[in-house]
Amino acid sequence: MKLNAIFATFFVLFIGGLFILEFSSHIFSETNLVSAIDSYNSPAVYKDYREAKPIVFLSDIKINETDSINNTVLDVVYSDLVWSDEFDLNGAVNAEKWFHQTQIPSGGSWFNDEEQHYTDRLENSYVKDGFLCISAIKELYTNQDITKTYTSARLNSKFAFTYGRVDVRAKLPFGAGTWPAIWTLGKNINEDGGYWDNEFGTVGWPACGEIDIMEHGLGALNHVSSALHSPCNQCFGDTVNLKAYELNDVANEFHVYSMNWSPNQITFLIDDEIFYTYKPEIKDSGTWPYFEDQYLLLNIAMGGAAGPIDLDFTQSSMVIDYVRVYQNTK
Repeated sequence: MKLNAIFATFFVLFIGGLFILEFSSHIFSETNLVSAIDSYNSPAVYKDYREAKPIVFLSDIKINETDSINNTVLDVVYSDLVWSDEFDLNGAVNAEKWFHQTQIPSGGSWFNDEEQHYTDRLENSYVKDGFLCISAIKELYTNQDITKTYTSARLNSKFAFTYGRVDVRAKLPFGAGTWPAIWTLGKNINEDGGYWDNEFGTVGWPACGEIDIMEHGLGALNHVSSALHSPCNQCFGDTVNLKAYELNDVANEFHVYSMNWSPNQITFLIDDEIFYTYKPEIKDSGTWPYFEDQYLLLNIAMGGAAGPIDLDFTQSSMVIDYVRVYQNTK
């Protein structure tokens, strides 16, 4: 990766054990890492949350495309529905398709200083009237001998796949500090408490690869983003391959968040419109751990990299109409 930067002002604060970076009037031009145009409006988090490392906040970043790759075309169209959940039955989440991940990582908190407990209670995840509701709630809740102020749910799919398309139609929660995500991890991740860990967990993060189909809360309201995390040269999973997209009203309007993953590229779409393609020129263990099974995750985190939680927050949900995975089986 080759970076050129112009900084008008720059300062670093060390607060509460975190390095916080603030920039104004700066531009990064990026070559030979990812073929995409990307912009963030402050505040934006440019650091992954899964490792206990300092959080870096960047504002007003612009990464400029320098390659001639066509980012507006799917190289493979996947058309055979191989796995889905339409959420047709009221009540508990379908245990044949989903696993509740509730075990807190070592250290007593989820990554990046998030403030929630994940639970398997109906209050935090349930199906009603054809929709899955993942609800974040402000409440004192004690589990694993640790008390936290918020609860939520984190679902692992009991289905994993290599190459295909994922479509998720969803509305996102209200409230500053909410961090909903639709994403995937490599089935081979060694993460205690994850559904696949006992049988397949052989590598750490980010060697397993992570694909963030949709995240909200890391930038301005209605600012959703897609990203990839891999052990690229000297970045150790940091968020360097990403693009953001601004929608009108993510909390009140449904949108279809999609990811199309082929052996050659990973393309992200919103409402069937392509907005970002990841296609590294060199595919190796650093840039492309995406040649083995990945599984789906659905969750709402609270606080952490999403910033301070609204003091008036009480409860809000990510509402999901369907989750569908397509491959080509013929």
